[in-house]
Amino acid sequence: MKYILYSLALLAAIAAVVLYSCCKGNKTDQSTMDNSNIPAPVMIDDTTVNGLTVYYPQFSSIDLVCGTMPSQQDTNVIFCAEAAFTHELLDEFDHSNIDGDHVSGGKRYKGAKCKDNSGAFAWFGDTTWEFVNGEYSELLDSVAAAGGMGFGQAIIIHDGESIRPLWRDGVNRYRALCEKDGRLCIVDSRDEVTYERFVALLEAFAPTHALYMDMGAGWNHSWWRDSDGKVHEIHPVAEKSRYCTNWITFYK
Repeated sequence: MKYILYSLALLAAIAAVVLYSCCKGNKTDQSTMDNSNIPAPVMIDDTTVNGLTVYYPQFSSIDLVCGTMPSQQDTNVIFCAEAAFTHELLDEFDHSNIDGDHVSGGKRYKGAKCKDNSGAFAWFGDTTWEFVNGEYSELLDSVAAAGGMGFGQAIIIHDGESIRPLWRDGVNRYRALCEKDGRLCIVDSRDEVTYERFVALLEAFAPTHALYMDMGAGWNHSWWRDSDGKVHEIHPVAEKSRYCTNWITFYK
């Protein structure tokens, strides 16, 4: 009798251990599954678009940060890159050294005159944005009143139509802020190409709008954040990076 009771107790103990292990295993699997369903802060397409790398920030807000590049320690920032041109290489920052009037943090600032600024981008502080081909002073007034951001740059494509002339010379890695299928994205050439080639690649990508973004050694320094919070630099810091003045910044 004692042997039978001992055997039953042993079997019960083994069953309890097996049940605990199964439950623990199921809980771990569920946790892993939940994490995998969290969307990436920045979705990247570098395989389906010929010659281009496309970054789609999954953002809640955008700003034009001026003076100091957003810190990689700020986990709310998921993507940042130089936006408007810098007028001169100055050791001290001033809004007047950014090419073109611009709006940062809902406030409009006077910038330097720039003949290459043929359009602009603005985000209205909610869920709407606008690309403009031509004069954009009224747009900046509107976006400042809405508490948003905006800056001038060279328009490449507007309403699906390419804008000429092809104004850049030389071979470089080029970049544009685009709207594609109702989504904002940053589009980089994967290799160094002529500006004409970059425009041709954009035309094949067929965004609704495309606006040039400042590039070149130093100005091309930019970064994005992955699902684990790790920062990935697209181009490294260079000697001239200290002269950069403004960054379009996407927040999660």
